[in-house]
Amino acid sequence: MHLDDLPNPALLGDGPMDLNAVRDVSRVVSAAHLFIYRAPESAEEAAGLGVTDPGPAYLAFRSAAMGAVPWQVTLAAFYNFSPRAVRAMAGVWDAAPPERWQAARFLAAGRAMRRANVHLTDDDLAEARLLIDQVVAGADYAGKVLAAANASVALPSDPLVALWQQITVAREWRGDAHLVVLADNDLGPCDCLVLHTATGRLPTALARATRLWDDEEWSAATARLIARGWLDSDGMVTGDGSAARERIEVETDEHCAALWAPIGAAGARRLASLIAPIANAFTTA
Repeated sequence: MHLDDLPNPALLGDGPMDLNAVRDVSRVVSAAHLFIYRAPESAEEAAGLGVTDPGPAYLAFRSAAMGAVPWQVTLAAFYNFSPRAVRAMAGVWDAAPPERWQAARFLAAGRAMRRANVHLTDDDLAEARLLIDQVVAGADYAGKVLAAANASVALPSDPLVALWQQITVAREWRGDAHLVVLADNDLGPCDCLVLHTATGRLPTALARATRLWDDEEWSAATARLIARGWLDSDGMVTGDGSAARERIEVETDEHCAALWAPIGAAGARRLASLIAPIANAFTTA
């Protein structure tokens, strides 16, 4: 198959954007991106740069695309981390400059995908790139800090890792949009995390261990959510809380409709099917 034989993204983009397609492709994009934070290859590459603490390594890898920014900028971009969690990254740019962190992240991604036996045919890679490249090229990056930073990164020569980096742009674009929705719903950094864990989407122990909100801050956020009727007195999510959390996701989908409009619902669903083997390989491995 040649590029000329692949579907025309402009035709795929005809018609209104289906929010169900937005939600579906967003889930697959997130799953295809997420392995980088769990793969042992990331820890190995970070250790090679002189950082063995997983917290600062995660922060450096994810924020490297922004350049050697102060930790306060990373805090602002990441939103739901406590200042004490992000302050721990101070010094990572002394260990290695951001471009070396970015190169190490690409090495980790490539090594991990090959260890997990991620396999996309050359035709599938070409078609996936045709679709995701249209999305990345057509995106509006106003207010999308992490997405814009990742879109500015030169793509690596490894075609599978290059596809993964374009997926990363789309993943961070939705994340950036989500923060706007959280703020618009008056959900602060700790509050949104407490609600997220109460709905069962993220284990509380993992959230507390990685975001490092202390007991007083966590309790205060819980009290605010109880006052809103989103949690009950035991800290369990209420019907109103579940509805609010879903409304926030729908509002995020609405923001992201413009992101996927260049390829439309059909293109988004096709992309999801093409990149699904990435996450599936890690599930199997």
